[in-house]
Amino acid sequence: MMKKCYILFFCIACLSATHDLFFSTAFAQSFLTDTTKAKADAEWPKDSLGRRTPRGTVVGFINAVAEEDYQRAAQYLDLHGLEDPSMQGPELAHTLQNLVDLHGKLVSRSLISNDYQGRRNDDLPPNMDKVGDIDTDNETFDIYVEQTQEATKAPLWLISAETLQTLPTMTAADDGLSVNRVLPSFLLNNKWSGVPIGHWLAMLLFVALAYLVALAVVALVMGALRTFWSRARNEGAAAVLQAFVLPLRLFLAVQIFVFLSQHTGISIVARQSFSEIIFVIGLVAFLMLVWQLVEVFTELGKRWLVRQNNPGGISAVLFFGRAVKVLMVVFGAIMVLGSVGVDVTAGLAALGIGGIALALGAQKTVENLVGSITLITDQPLRVGDFCKVDDTSGTIERIGMRSTRIRTLDRTVVFIPNGQLAALKIENYAYRDRFWFHPTLTLRFETTPDQMRYLLVELRAILYAHPRVDPDPARVRFTGIGSDSKNIEIFSYVHARDISEFLEVQEDLLLRIMDVVATSGTDFAFPSQTVYMARDAGVAGEKTQQAEQQVQHWREQGDLQIPAFDAAKISKLKDTIDYPPKGSSAYQGKGQQHSS
Repeated sequence: MMKKCYILFFCIACLSATHDLFFSTAFAQSFLTDTTKAKADAEWPKDSLGRRTPRGTVVGFINAVAEEDYQRAAQYLDLHGLEDPSMQGPELAHTLQNLVDLHGKLVSRSLISNDYQGRRNDDLPPNMDKVGDIDTDNETFDIYVEQTQEATKAPLWLISAETLQTLPTMTAADDGLSVNRVLPSFLLNNKWSGVPIGHWLAMLLFVALAYLVALAVVALVMGALRTFWSRARNEGAAAVLQAFVLPLRLFLAVQIFVFLSQHTGISIVARQSFSEIIFVIGLVAFLMLVWQLVEVFTELGKRWLVRQNNPGGISAVLFFGRAVKVLMVVFGAIMVLGSVGVDVTAGLAALGIGGIALALGAQKTVENLVGSITLITDQPLRVGDFCKVDDTSGTIERIGMRSTRIRTLDRTVVFIPNGQLAALKIENYAYRDRFWFHPTLTLRFETTPDQMRYLLVELRAILYAHPRVDPDPARVRFTGIGSDSKNIEIFSYVHARDISEFLEVQEDLLLRIMDVVATSGTDFAFPSQTVYMARDAGVAGEKTQQAEQQVQHWREQGDLQIPAFDAAKISKLKDTIDYPPKGSSAYQGKGQQHSS
């Protein structure tokens, strides 16, 4: 997975540079903050020239110069301070058009604020927005629109006086790359929508040329990656790289087209006509990339979960993949509609109200979905695990998007909603690494102290010697004297693959414990009173004497392993018990295996 992440980060870095070039400075100012259409018409008297917002001013100026009506175009300029605005205004409008045609660019219409207050999340004064720039003689001059006020105090956006003051210092001479130098006169003199026909033909040629160049460049880059980077031939890496091919091709084609149109003297009117199409293509390319990456990683995640035998996780991955795609469609539709001037405010409000109503109505469904996410990410239980959930014990059969199915020991099926299950106490026996063996032996009240010592030693020896019992800890302790018994507590852990094997080992240990108790001469106590009759022989006197003699012998030899066994004794006892025990069919099979 880390290899795939490296590939993704590399490709995203490549797209990031393209992305920055395409959207220029305006996109960094966040398109989403200005998608809502201005409400100036409702709050202020309507301006016949549409200058209530920055977008209206730029669009109006472009339309005026397209019609070569420079007298009207001058009304979009802030001409305060000029000696003769009526004469200088049209001249400045014409000069501005020529400079932008040859050396400048304007922000796409979609990215210019349509709010009467302008863009408020940039680093400019609140009454000023940047809408383009002019790059000439190794200097860059920004084009600003500035908010002024009419007598009615209604906002009026005009191309700023600061911008106009820089125009006389610039020259609008064609450079060597201008299409005007190569186009025949009849293509320059004949115009459509105020633009020479040759410029429109050049734009169409640039579209084809940009796509062909992008096609070749992306093919070369991908071919080089597959040739010189061995990991690129892996199934997952190849799928991720393939997801980038078409979006990267579109991004690069857009960049080449924008570069050619900006540096060959194409009329700003023609370029602005293509700006919305360029924005939509860039947006579609980005959404296409996300869509394909979602499909790739959904497929890779599904395959991994199949190998992990996690059907609940597969359902979740598929669900999230579909959810992301739906969000992308909604987001893309809103962005595209907003870019072409459709008022999406009412639609967003309706979606918001509908979303709240849907969320309230589907509260339990959402709760179960969140519970499913918790169960899949934390994995407190998996399909096939034996668990105890609250007061229900059974095997997990399925983890769905809404509920989890448990097969109980009675072979019935219990369905628990995932939202409720995520909040319950879950005891998962499948994660158990050892089994706890902890019986308490209740011995007859007549058991003597030396019999107890004998039992403590022999019982500990069993635990230390048994190959399936973990020696740390393996405790056998005389824990108390009850009302009708003397109690020995055994505390140890058994190594076993599953509960069935544990029960086999436990059975063997209990049988050996019974043998030791019988050998000691005592017996297990019963929760009842004993009435002694003359014929009651009591405890076995001979065996009691033998146990006491054995304890006395241990004392004399200094070998009484109480209160604890020494390490040498434990090492000597280790694995000396035959398990499976002699005489059993399992033991015979074990012997045959050793002999073979």
